[in-house]
Amino acid sequence: MRFGLFYEHQMPRPWEEGAHEKLLTDALDQIELADRVGFDYVWEVEHHFLEEYSHSSAPEVFLGAASQRTNRIRLGHGIVQIPPPFNHPARVAERAATLDLISGGRLELGTGEASSQMELGGFGIDRRQKRAMWEEALDTIARMFVEEPFAGADGEFVQMPPRNVMPKPKQRPHPPLWVACSRRDTILMAARKGLGALSFSFVEPEQAKEWVDEYYAIIESDACVPAGFAVNPNVAVVLPMMCHEDEATAIERGIDGAHFFGYSLAYYYAFGAMRPGATSIWDDFLQNRDKRGFARSIVTPDQAPLGVKLLQEGLGSLRGAIGTPDQIADLVERYERAGVDQIIFCSQTGKTRHEHICESMELFAERVMPRFAQRADDVEAAKRARVAGACERALARRDPPRSAPDYEVQPMAEPRPANAIAAARSHGNGRGSLGGIAQQAIETAFAAFVRGRSDAQLERTVGSGPGLKTLFKAMEKQYVPERSGGFEGEVTYVLETARGARHWTVHIDAQRAVAEPRESDDAAVTMTMPLPLFVRIGAGELNPARAMIDGELRIEGDFTVAGRLNEMFGGDPQW
Repeated sequence: MRFGLFYEHQMPRPWEEGAHEKLLTDALDQIELADRVGFDYVWEVEHHFLEEYSHSSAPEVFLGAASQRTNRIRLGHGIVQIPPPFNHPARVAERAATLDLISGGRLELGTGEASSQMELGGFGIDRRQKRAMWEEALDTIARMFVEEPFAGADGEFVQMPPRNVMPKPKQRPHPPLWVACSRRDTILMAARKGLGALSFSFVEPEQAKEWVDEYYAIIESDACVPAGFAVNPNVAVVLPMMCHEDEATAIERGIDGAHFFGYSLAYYYAFGAMRPGATSIWDDFLQNRDKRGFARSIVTPDQAPLGVKLLQEGLGSLRGAIGTPDQIADLVERYERAGVDQIIFCSQTGKTRHEHICESMELFAERVMPRFAQRADDVEAAKRARVAGACERALARRDPPRSAPDYEVQPMAEPRPANAIAAARSHGNGRGSLGGIAQQAIETAFAAFVRGRSDAQLERTVGSGPGLKTLFKAMEKQYVPERSGGFEGEVTYVLETARGARHWTVHIDAQRAVAEPRESDDAAVTMTMPLPLFVRIGAGELNPARAMIDGELRIEGDFTVAGRLNEMFGGDPQW
């Protein structure tokens, strides 16, 4: 049995000046103590906008700080939200790898998809798509850890061209992967994907045994196809905890926090109606806890074996590991017999006091941990040996890392990246291009570079010889001969600047297009415009048809050819 701590950073109203700072610094002190007395893991959640219930919106920052105040404790994202509107997969992979490196390889990467409307709505996520988003993002993140370079993504929710995502983590192939589970179904899904199961459903040991047995049966079956490039066979359960030699004192110190944890969770996920910045969940809890199933009166110091939930008069009241060392040790033994690999204790709940949390941790480490420490390594080694063959067979069923295609990124352009294709799908033909330049520039560094710059700045930078060469050479690569409609000839661009006109001519034939800085005596089409206008059209900021109507873009020659240029160079037919 391994032991962990779980942090939501709960902070019931009212909030005093400096309360957030104290909340975080107290938690760091607790984790430093946990590392010193022998806890194995600390888990930090990611939530957004869940007032009072969770003020942990930047777990990577908090865990980074914890990594520098500890030496051995494992640092767990429990969890990071990975649907792309929450966190782009590349940012998850970069931050995770960095944390793994600065902690000396102590990261555990738990993932999840969120289910509260407060979070999903805040980031514009359709809850019907969140599971699909999570699955696609998880595969992408795993590949970013192991592919060098990452071979790119063109999925429904993630589009990204090949890039070398750096740094790579210290643990290879990557840190252990987990997923948040609140039901039996998600625990079994975790097994099918070879992920550790972080169970937040507050199950009794006897019920946990059924889930654990099913989980490991799937891990050892052909149904397991890992989401990552390593299998992480682990089941963890979360429990409230407050340890004291006197049971009544343990209850007095810990039960209100444990009940608020359950109440505030249900408020956001089941029955509450939240007015952001106004509702006091703590006041609602004090007024309605009895009828919502969190009656204080039914938790009594009677020296009975602990249960996760107490049932009395139809009310369910969360208790968990709140009691004496002997009571908690008995509860832990029951989970150990059930096959649970880790118990994660949640003590920073409600208005539970910092000094009481620290005293509880120290007493637990002194009186309970030693009963399990001697056999923990042997039990884990035996489990690893039992499932080793199954894990190896499961990995053989997983698609391997990919080799990146031959891919070259130029200073201001690249060959049809996945995100530009996706942007073209979503934006349609509202913005044109000259020879398809915008098609490759949308959502690229070039578009970002152009945005907000003055005409003079664009003339001085993009209007230089190397800058224009980059743009026109990008056009060459975008040329699609089968879309030329049989046209062979030359198109000339006359780009007006404060220092005179710059001429570029594109020679087109059945196989290729060649751009050169010269005039043409026999151009089928000549386009004349200010150089900054050409650049803005190329970046997708301006529509060429509108520029022509306004008289800023002048076209001479064959308008039929002019109308096909965008299509010839990889775009959609426009003008």
